[in-house]
Amino acid sequence: MTDQAPLRTLPELNKPAPDFDAPTTHGQMKLSDFKGKWLVLFSHPADFTPVCTTEFIAFAQAKPEFDRLNCELLGLSIDSHYAHIAWMRNIQEKFGVEIPFPIIADLSMDVAKAYGMIQPGASDTSAVRATFVIDPDGVLRAMVYYPMTNGRSVAEFVRLVEALQTSDANKVATPEAWKPGDQVIVPPPATAELAKSRAGEGYDYVDWYFSKRAL
Repeated sequence: MTDQAPLRTLPELNKPAPDFDAPTTHGQMKLSDFKGKWLVLFSHPADFTPVCTTEFIAFAQAKPEFDRLNCELLGLSIDSHYAHIAWMRNIQEKFGVEIPFPIIADLSMDVAKAYGMIQPGASDTSAVRATFVIDPDGVLRAMVYYPMTNGRSVAEFVRLVEALQTSDANKVATPEAWKPGDQVIVPPPATAELAKSRAGEGYDYVDWYFSKRAL
Protein backbone atom coordinates (compact mmCIF):
# COMPACT_ATOMS: atom_id res chain seq x y z
CA MET A 1 0.00 0.00 0.00
CA THR A 2 1.49 3.33 -1.04
CA ASP A 3 1.47 6.38 1.17
CA GLN A 4 -0.85 9.11 0.00
CA ALA A 5 -0.10 12.78 0.37
CA PRO A 6 -2.48 14.60 2.74
CA LEU A 7 -5.38 16.32 1.07
CA ARG A 8 -4.96 20.09 0.79
CA THR A 9 -8.11 22.11 0.94
CA LEU A 10 -8.69 25.62 -0.30
CA PRO A 11 -11.11 28.11 1.21
CA GLU A 12 -14.42 28.37 -0.63
CA LEU A 13 -15.98 31.39 -2.27
CA ASN A 14 -19.11 32.76 -0.61
CA LYS A 15 -18.30 30.85 2.59
CA PRO A 16 -16.84 32.27 5.81
CA ALA A 17 -13.15 33.06 5.36
CA PRO A 18 -10.81 31.01 7.57
CA ASP A 19 -10.41 32.63 10.97
CA PHE A 20 -6.99 33.55 12.30
CA ASP A 21 -5.38 34.99 15.42
CA ALA A 22 -1.87 35.99 14.43
CA PRO A 23 0.97 38.35 15.34
CA THR A 24 1.40 41.31 12.99
CA THR A 25 3.49 44.44 12.76
CA HIS A 26 0.51 46.24 14.38
CA GLY A 27 0.12 43.70 17.20
CA GLN A 28 -2.00 40.58 17.53
CA MET A 29 -4.91 40.53 15.06
CA LYS A 30 -7.95 38.38 14.33
CA LEU A 31 -10.20 38.22 11.32
CA SER A 32 -13.01 39.57 13.51
CA ASP A 33 -11.02 42.80 13.96
CA PHE A 34 -12.03 43.67 10.40
CA LYS A 35 -15.75 43.02 10.80
CA GLY A 36 -17.79 45.76 9.16
CA LYS A 37 -15.07 46.49 6.61
CA TRP A 38 -13.87 44.91 3.41
CA LEU A 39 -10.46 43.28 3.64
CA VAL A 40 -7.80 42.45 1.06
CA LEU A 41 -5.50 39.80 2.56
CA PHE A 42 -2.46 39.14 0.40
CA SER A 43 0.57 36.91 0.80
CA HIS A 44 4.07 37.27 -0.58
CA PRO A 45 6.93 34.73 -0.76
CA ALA A 46 9.49 36.56 1.39
CA ASP A 47 10.64 39.88 2.79
CA PHE A 48 13.55 41.69 1.14
CA THR A 49 12.73 40.33 -2.32
CA PRO A 50 12.40 42.63 -5.35
CA VAL A 51 9.02 41.64 -6.80
CA CYS A 52 7.39 41.69 -3.35
CA THR A 53 8.91 45.11 -2.71
CA THR A 54 7.25 46.53 -5.83
CA GLU A 55 3.91 45.07 -4.76
CA PHE A 56 4.11 46.46 -1.24
CA ILE A 57 4.97 49.89 -2.58
CA ALA A 58 1.98 49.70 -4.93
CA PHE A 59 -0.40 48.57 -2.16
CA ALA A 60 0.87 51.39 0.09
CA GLN A 61 0.39 53.99 -2.65
CA ALA A 62 -3.12 52.68 -3.38
CA LYS A 63 -4.22 52.72 0.27
CA PRO A 64 -6.26 55.95 -0.13
CA GLU A 65 -8.28 54.20 -2.86
CA PHE A 66 -8.91 51.21 -0.59
CA ASP A 67 -9.81 53.57 2.27
CA ARG A 68 -12.40 55.19 0.01
CA LEU A 69 -13.96 51.75 -0.43
CA ASN A 70 -13.99 51.02 3.33
CA CYS A 71 -11.39 48.32 2.65
CA GLU A 72 -8.43 47.40 4.85
CA LEU A 73 -5.16 45.83 3.68
CA LEU A 74 -3.34 42.99 5.43
CA GLY A 75 -0.11 41.42 4.18
CA LEU A 76 1.41 38.06 5.10
CA SER A 77 4.59 36.07 4.62
CA ILE A 78 6.31 33.24 6.41
CA ASP A 79 8.78 35.57 8.11
CA SER A 80 9.04 36.99 11.62
CA HIS A 81 7.57 40.34 12.58
CA TYR A 82 11.15 41.51 13.18
CA ALA A 83 11.98 40.76 9.53
CA HIS A 84 8.78 42.56 8.49
CA ILE A 85 9.69 45.63 10.52
CA ALA A 86 13.22 45.70 9.12
CA TRP A 87 11.87 45.38 5.56
CA MET A 88 9.28 48.11 6.10
CA ARG A 89 12.00 50.43 7.42
CA ASN A 90 14.20 49.56 4.42
CA ILE A 91 11.40 50.37 1.96
CA GLN A 92 10.90 53.73 3.63
CA GLU A 93 14.63 54.47 3.60
CA LYS A 94 15.42 53.28 0.06
CA PHE A 95 12.16 54.06 -1.77
CA GLY A 96 10.63 56.82 0.35
CA VAL A 97 7.40 54.87 0.87
CA GLU A 98 5.88 54.15 4.28
CA ILE A 99 4.02 50.84 4.60
CA PRO A 100 0.85 51.83 6.51
CA PHE A 101 -0.87 48.45 6.81
CA PRO A 102 -0.10 45.46 9.07
CA ILE A 103 1.78 42.36 7.96
CA ILE A 104 1.11 38.95 9.51
CA ALA A 105 4.18 37.08 10.77
CA ASP A 106 3.23 33.48 9.92
CA LEU A 107 6.26 31.44 10.98
CA SER A 108 3.93 28.60 12.01
CA MET A 109 2.37 28.67 8.50
CA ASP A 110 -1.05 28.23 10.14
CA VAL A 111 -2.69 31.11 8.28
CA ALA A 112 -0.93 30.27 5.01
CA LYS A 113 -2.14 26.67 5.17
CA ALA A 114 -5.69 27.66 6.10
CA TYR A 115 -5.88 29.90 3.03
CA GLY A 116 -4.11 27.52 0.65
CA MET A 117 -1.18 29.91 0.23
CA ILE A 118 1.34 27.04 0.23
CA GLN A 119 1.48 25.50 -3.23
CA PRO A 120 3.76 22.41 -3.40
CA GLY A 121 4.32 22.91 -7.11
CA ALA A 122 5.89 26.28 -6.33
CA SER A 123 7.23 26.03 -2.79
CA ASP A 124 6.67 24.07 0.42
CA THR A 125 8.17 26.78 2.63
CA SER A 126 6.99 30.08 1.14
CA ALA A 127 3.57 31.49 0.44
CA VAL A 128 2.79 32.15 -3.21
CA ARG A 129 1.26 35.48 -4.31
CA ALA A 130 -2.29 34.80 -3.16
CA THR A 131 -4.90 37.51 -2.71
CA PHE A 132 -8.25 37.20 -0.93
CA VAL A 133 -11.13 39.68 -0.86
CA ILE A 134 -13.27 39.31 2.26
CA ASP A 135 -16.50 41.23 2.78
CA PRO A 136 -17.69 43.05 5.94
CA ASP A 137 -19.46 39.88 7.14
CA GLY A 138 -16.26 37.83 6.95
CA VAL A 139 -17.30 36.00 3.77
CA LEU A 140 -14.67 35.17 1.17
CA ARG A 141 -15.75 36.81 -2.09
CA ALA A 142 -12.72 36.41 -4.37
CA MET A 143 -9.32 34.73 -4.43
CA VAL A 144 -6.52 35.04 -6.96
CA TYR A 145 -3.20 33.19 -7.12
CA TYR A 146 -0.07 34.39 -8.91
CA PRO A 147 3.26 32.64 -9.48
CA MET A 148 6.39 33.57 -7.57
CA THR A 149 7.95 35.26 -10.58
CA ASN A 150 5.23 37.75 -11.51
CA GLY A 151 3.84 40.68 -9.58
CA ARG A 152 0.15 41.45 -9.21
CA SER A 153 -1.69 44.50 -10.53
CA VAL A 154 -2.84 46.33 -7.41
CA ALA A 155 -5.15 48.50 -9.51
CA GLU A 156 -7.08 45.35 -10.43
CA PHE A 157 -7.86 44.66 -6.78
CA VAL A 158 -9.14 48.21 -6.28
CA ARG A 159 -11.33 47.65 -9.34
CA LEU A 160 -12.49 44.25 -8.11
CA VAL A 161 -13.51 45.50 -4.65
CA GLU A 162 -15.47 48.35 -6.23
CA ALA A 163 -17.12 45.96 -8.70
CA LEU A 164 -18.16 43.60 -5.88
CA GLN A 165 -19.62 46.48 -3.89
CA THR A 166 -21.50 47.68 -6.97
CA SER A 167 -22.92 44.21 -7.60
CA ASP A 168 -24.04 43.88 -3.98
CA ALA A 169 -25.67 47.31 -3.88
CA ASN A 170 -27.49 47.07 -7.21
CA LYS A 171 -28.07 43.30 -7.73
CA VAL A 172 -26.24 43.38 -11.04
CA ALA A 173 -23.14 41.86 -12.63
CA THR A 174 -20.24 43.77 -14.15
CA PRO A 175 -18.63 43.06 -17.54
CA GLU A 176 -14.97 42.55 -18.35
CA ALA A 177 -12.81 45.50 -17.24
CA TRP A 178 -15.82 47.31 -15.76
CA LYS A 179 -15.10 50.58 -14.00
CA PRO A 180 -17.37 53.14 -12.30
CA GLY A 181 -19.50 54.96 -14.87
CA ASP A 182 -19.69 51.99 -17.23
CA GLN A 183 -22.93 50.15 -17.85
CA VAL A 184 -23.67 47.06 -15.76
CA ILE A 185 -25.20 43.73 -16.80
CA VAL A 186 -28.83 43.07 -15.89
CA PRO A 187 -29.46 39.55 -14.55
CA PRO A 188 -31.05 37.42 -17.28
CA PRO A 189 -34.73 36.50 -16.90
CA ALA A 190 -35.37 33.22 -15.14
CA THR A 191 -38.43 32.06 -17.09
CA ALA A 192 -39.36 31.72 -20.76
CA GLU A 193 -42.24 34.15 -20.27
CA LEU A 194 -39.97 36.84 -18.83
CA ALA A 195 -37.45 36.24 -21.63
CA LYS A 196 -40.15 37.15 -24.18
CA SER A 197 -40.72 40.54 -22.56
CA ARG A 198 -37.08 41.46 -21.91
CA ALA A 199 -36.72 43.37 -25.21
CA GLY A 200 -39.37 45.89 -24.17
CA GLU A 201 -38.12 46.61 -20.67
CA GLY A 202 -36.01 49.63 -21.61
CA TYR A 203 -32.56 48.16 -21.22
CA ASP A 204 -29.67 48.38 -23.67
CA TYR A 205 -30.85 45.13 -25.24
CA VAL A 206 -28.82 42.69 -27.34
CA ASP A 207 -30.67 39.46 -26.61
CA TRP A 208 -32.89 38.08 -23.87
CA TYR A 209 -29.87 36.90 -21.85
CA PHE A 210 -27.65 39.95 -22.53
CA SER A 211 -28.86 43.39 -21.54
CA LYS A 212 -27.06 46.34 -19.94
CA ARG A 213 -28.11 49.47 -18.13
CA ALA A 214 -26.57 52.56 -16.63
CA LEU A 215 -26.52 53.00 -12.86
